[in-house]
Amino acid sequence: MGAGMGHNILGSGMPLQVWNRTSEKAEPLVAGGATPAATPAEAVRGADVIVTMLGNADDVASVMREAADGLSAGQIWLQTTTVGAEPLAGLVGIAREHGLVLLDAPVSGTRKPAEEGQLTIFVAGPPDARQAVQPVLDAVGGKVVWLEDTAEGAAASRLKLVVNNWVLSVSAATGETISLAQGLGVDPRAFLEAIAGGPLDLPYLRAKANAILTDDFEPNFSVDNAAKDAALIADAAERAGLRLDLAVATRDRLQRTSQRGHGDEDLAAAYKAS
Repeated sequence: MGAGMGHNILGSGMPLQVWNRTSEKAEPLVAGGATPAATPAEAVRGADVIVTMLGNADDVASVMREAADGLSAGQIWLQTTTVGAEPLAGLVGIAREHGLVLLDAPVSGTRKPAEEGQLTIFVAGPPDARQAVQPVLDAVGGKVVWLEDTAEGAAASRLKLVVNNWVLSVSAATGETISLAQGLGVDPRAFLEAIAGGPLDLPYLRAKANAILTDDFEPNFSVDNAAKDAALIADAAERAGLRLDLAVATRDRLQRTSQRGHGDEDLAAAYKAS
């Protein structure tokens, strides 16, 4: 995700300083014109906009603490990792400590939309930061949804959990439906043909079904990342006093898939849990 975003920032003509916990992963961006940074502090020093795209809230917090010596008051922090509403509070504290303008900006989309600059970005934060950050959003996003809320209110992170609940539910249902078809001796393609073009047909269902039927689990959204998001969803629902049976079952299904050694594969691989 971060690589695709970085290439599109470079493609728009903006200068880019990059740092990755695994330095080799930043090499294609450096080859494309980015300036390599040896440390997070070096990466953020002098930047107008800081973009974080990492695994989870703990990863983001750790990296931003390492970046402390390079931070300066007034920098805009575009935080695009899906961290969940409650964990965002810790990042808000880091922003306040260093005088950063935090934009809660999780993205919806997978590797391909990231590479094509077609991510959907949910953004909450100070309206007066919009003009400065808009060139970055234009470079990486095909659709930007501005929410009338401060980053502290976590409106964007909360919306992202709602969207991902749908994404994970559809993917889980796809895997189980194909498993059921195979278990009953039904050709899964007959199922896909039966719903083709009707109200039950979905492009996302098609994409995940094709991954399963062609045994192609190259990750667009990995099982481990999906499991992380599923856990955030289940936790947020519990805090809200809700009982979401499908969300909890999907979380458990993804965790079971990871435990069976498929954590680095695409979340369609949760099919194997059946």
